Amino acid sequence: MTRHSPEEMAHEPSIAELASGGLLTCDVSATLGDAIQRMHAARASSVLVTQDDDICGIWSEGDVRRLDFSDPDLLDAPIAQSMSSPVVRIAHEAGLDEAVLLMKRRRLRRLLVEDGEGRPLGMITQADIVRSQGVEHYLAIRDIGSIVSHSPLVLAASLPLEQAVIRMREANADAAVIDHGNGALGIFTEHDMVAWLAGGRMSCCLGEAGSSTLLARPQGMALAQALELLREQAFRHLGVLDEQGELRGLLSFADIMAGFEHEIALQLKETLKARDKALRASAEHLRLAHRVINASMDSIMITDARGVIQSVNPSFTVVTGYSAEEAVGNRPSMLSSGRQTKAFYCDMWSTVLERDYWQGEIWNQRKDGETYPEWLTITAIRDDEGQIQQFVAIFSDISDRKRREAKLHRLANFDDLTGLANRRLFLSRLEQAQANARERGHCMAVLFLDLDLFKRINDTLGHHAGDRVISTIATRLQALADDGESVARLGGDEFAVLIHEIAHPDALEAQAARLLESLCRPIEVLGHTLSVSASIGIGLYPEDGESAEILLKHANTAMSRAKEAGRNQWCFYQSDMGEHDQRALTLEQSLRRALDNDALEVVYQPQAALEDKRLVGFEALLRWNDPELGVVSPQQFIPLAEKLGMIDRIGRWVLDRVCAQLHAWRHLARVPVAVNVSALQLSDRRFVDDVEKCLARYALPPELLELELTESAVLPNSETTHRMLQRLRDRGILLLIDDFGTGYSSLAYLRQLPISTLKIDASFVRQLPDSYKDGELVGAILAMANALGLDVIAEGAETDAQADFLRAKGCKIVQGYWLSRPLAANAASEWLGRLSTDDASP
Repeated sequence: MTRHSPEEMAHEPSIAELASGGLLTCDVSATLGDAIQRMHAARASSVLVTQDDDICGIWSEGDVRRLDFSDPDLLDAPIAQSMSSPVVRIAHEAGLDEAVLLMKRRRLRRLLVEDGEGRPLGMITQADIVRSQGVEHYLAIRDIGSIVSHSPLVLAASLPLEQAVIRMREANADAAVIDHGNGALGIFTEHDMVAWLAGGRMSCCLGEAGSSTLLARPQGMALAQALELLREQAFRHLGVLDEQGELRGLLSFADIMAGFEHEIALQLKETLKARDKALRASAEHLRLAHRVINASMDSIMITDARGVIQSVNPSFTVVTGYSAEEAVGNRPSMLSSGRQTKAFYCDMWSTVLERDYWQGEIWNQRKDGETYPEWLTITAIRDDEGQIQQFVAIFSDISDRKRREAKLHRLANFDDLTGLANRRLFLSRLEQAQANARERGHCMAVLFLDLDLFKRINDTLGHHAGDRVISTIATRLQALADDGESVARLGGDEFAVLIHEIAHPDALEAQAARLLESLCRPIEVLGHTLSVSASIGIGLYPEDGESAEILLKHANTAMSRAKEAGRNQWCFYQSDMGEHDQRALTLEQSLRRALDNDALEVVYQPQAALEDKRLVGFEALLRWNDPELGVVSPQQFIPLAEKLGMIDRIGRWVLDRVCAQLHAWRHLARVPVAVNVSALQLSDRRFVDDVEKCLARYALPPELLELELTESAVLPNSETTHRMLQRLRDRGILLLIDDFGTGYSSLAYLRQLPISTLKIDASFVRQLPDSYKDGELVGAILAMANALGLDVIAEGAETDAQADFLRAKGCKIVQGYWLSRPLAANAASEWLGRLSTDDASP
């Protein structure tokens, strides 16, 4: 490490001597990509932007965190849009302390140095200034662990680059540690961002853009060695490891240069020890110490042995608001905020008098009354006889650091939308509650809540409405929580309530009932009145899980059973539910194989006129006969496909299979085939195009294809869904409402929809003609459809008595076992063949 001779230390270099020449520039017409390419090629950390040979702006590595990496046109944007302007300048004859204060006030890393005629000489950085002041030899007595004061920002290697940049911007961090998994760490810096952009690449994961290795050393390593290591390796950051070898922080050049406060005090102490001899022999050293104090970015206050302030530096005034004239002659208590107790100050001064040194966090008060946190170091200065002559207090305002730490803590532990604890914090609280229950021998419980059919709100009204609903639900849950209970949002529409102590499970049933009653109250969102229900699973400790993860998992399993049982209810976890989950997993894997291997089948249920049983159409139904599971009911695998996000793929497969079959029947009698459409398919803006392409692929007239929609899929409908249905109707495709009477059944909505037919749900036909209520309901549906000009198909007709009743009520078309069971394609072909010869009855 370079050591300075007395002659070198006596000479304080000027701003002009420190300024680095060879300025890198680009024209204001250049794009951001051009400027970055020039910086990367020149290995420069900034580029000056010129217009007509005048400097009009600057773009540096620090600006890269403000960019939107998700913008595909980012590199084509003019540099003028993202440069900083005007460029902050300083005259070459200015003093170093003036440069430091200017940088601190403007929060800058570099200044443009000008000569006497306003011409640029070069750039000067904070590191240039501090290195020039002859204090590097103090680094040998300080270790790197004393400099690092906060945990680093750690991001997963799989995180998309644009998200990583956002996290670094939020944390105001110039570097992030990359977690590659299995203990492997790397680093990603502003310099890496610029290098990645210079290659013209923006879309990747963090692990690809950063370094795969983080240079790290134990916290006991001397700062002098750390600085030399960074210089030798040409690195800008060094990982700091604690005594267990775990990463506790990142050390940068800026941290090293900011860590001189104690060394400045030591310099003053040594100078005062030498007193008259040192004053005569080392006058330049004292002058240097004075300049270092004035130029320090930390506030410095010197008092006599009685605690009366003798001097303060310019940074003291910047932080506290008190001028030197107001502070000198006063006591440090003028800064007291009142937040520390008498005992705190007694312990602090006892440590100073015993050890000559104290360091820690304290709250003080500015002149305007604002309180702020500061990191304070107090050093006692003794004479040759060991008597205290002075105290040196060096402190810095750590408000920004505290805000960053609080924000990071919030991001790591709380949900942004609701303010509730997130999954991570909830599991931590759950582990603590379990430990407490284990120690005291009492029971506790977890309630796992999932909103019923919440996706429909997002799909129909948009995510903004969904967020409003989630926030309202969170508020209601918090209002119902008793003291000591913890409420969390685990993600999406999932919530959890931690109940620390229960006397009997009956109390949990009452709690669950109160929650469901509160959640079901109407919610006003964007002009809509919504009713939202939930399903609740209850897990008990210790019988349902010894660990937090298992207990939460079992409560989730119980919630799924409550949902399967009809929603808007609660369910306790039972041990045999795990077997049910295994069966569900087997069913899921088999369904994926069936879809991949084209092992599903479409069958065709005839629809015929009641008058003469003449075939008028088919409904396409999906069937699955698995080699191992046997025949699997659609009531089992269709909801599973919706849950797994496979229903859209299945829907496209059925549509293609039906259109192919209609094409194969082109030489037989032509009757329409109805295909069921799920709500998820309707939420896809490409659905209409998919239907039109399928018709074109098989050269089919649109009137041969009918689409069956459930009421829940289109009511209430968004403008987008309504326009989609109108496009299909304009194309000549008939639209049917399936299972009518089981959903909203709203006349106001029906009048707005471009539908042609209603299908009476089989549940209303099954008890005919014996059920008076079902008979009246069927009659009302037929009368309403007739008034609206809609056709009606009655599903589930199985007996002559049902057929006669429907005929008498005016129903013209039926579907059900009275006509025929669903037919394979070849059997349906035979029926069409009979229709071609004018004999279409079964």
